[in-house]
Amino acid sequence: MAEKTYHGSCHCGSVKIKAQIDLSKGTGRCNCTYCHKVRNWSVIVKPEAFELVSGAESLSDYQFGTFSGHHLFCKTCGCRPFGKGYVEEIGGDYVSIALSCLEDVQPEELIAAPITYFDGLNNNWWNKPAEVRHL
Repeated sequence: MAEKTYHGSCHCGSVKIKAQIDLSKGTGRCNCTYCHKVRNWSVIVKPEAFELVSGAESLSDYQFGTFSGHHLFCKTCGCRPFGKGYVEEIGGDYVSIALSCLEDVQPEELIAAPITYFDGLNNNWWNKPAEVRHL
């Protein structure tokens, strides 16, 4: 795979996004309490590879823990097409895009995309959890 432009949105269409993503570089799933509850499967890009096309006024923000991440969601439908934040260990500023909100990604692309699992539940982020089948 190579870098490709993907488009996405929340369920009601208020929030629209566009991003340059290379799925072959990998995706992520985490077992922290938040990611587990929202069944997060995402890809991280740098802010310059991301564009909020529309809907900034429709977004609300949820933060917890270290307050380093902004878990953004649509105030109307509740979908969370992306989040953003700053974590030094992953290169600073980032945008996390929910793969479930991409409209033009093909199932074959998702199947081929590598997944890295993170043990956020135990604050052991750089290691795979003992069990991942449920993530």
